[in-house]
Amino acid sequence: MPSSPAIDDYLKTIYHHTEWQTDRITPSQLAAELGLAPSSVTEMVQKLAAQDLVTHRPYGPIALTEPGRLRAAAIIRRHRLIETWLVREFGYAWDEVHDEAEVLEHAISDRLLEGIDERLGRPRFDPHGDAIPDAAGAVERVPFVLLAAAPVGHTGRVLRVSDRDPDVLRAVEAAGVEVGADATVTDAATLRIGDVDVALPAAAADAVWLSA
Repeated sequence: MPSSPAIDDYLKTIYHHTEWQTDRITPSQLAAELGLAPSSVTEMVQKLAAQDLVTHRPYGPIALTEPGRLRAAAIIRRHRLIETWLVREFGYAWDEVHDEAEVLEHAISDRLLEGIDERLGRPRFDPHGDAIPDAAGAVERVPFVLLAAAPVGHTGRVLRVSDRDPDVLRAVEAAGVEVGADATVTDAATLRIGDVDVALPAAAADAVWLSA
């Protein structure tokens, strides 16, 4: 199937919506995520369904078919490998890589992508903690809980910090929280890492995931 950045963006957004929660995306949510008119999204979703990339009934949620999931996983693999490459090789901060990767994911060859993956040691997670699908579309996942839903006293590893809001990313980084760190929830906006209580902005409660 020929590459199409527009189609890839739709599939990537649908895929990403259910990575860290289970509710499927609705057409209105998809339109909001993509910044498009609902009528435009409806038209494109119908085209995607005709190509067996999604399943959808009028006004209902949207789900990827297996061909759609594999195509989404392939473009997400590109995006997240590029983000990891930019952080490790070029010193980008983790709040700076998303926009660069959005451009490069459609430009680099499969050969270069394979070279990047090999050079990086075939990483399983990007700098934000999102899983990097392998070449077959498989991903590694562990049970998780959103910080906002974690009870006081919960101890887990920091699995992910959402890259949706660069300001939150910068604040979490400035607080000294790193993906992979062991942490204990002391309240909705505070983590104990080692012997230090780390205060986070209120928005971090909906942007940080811990192992369950």
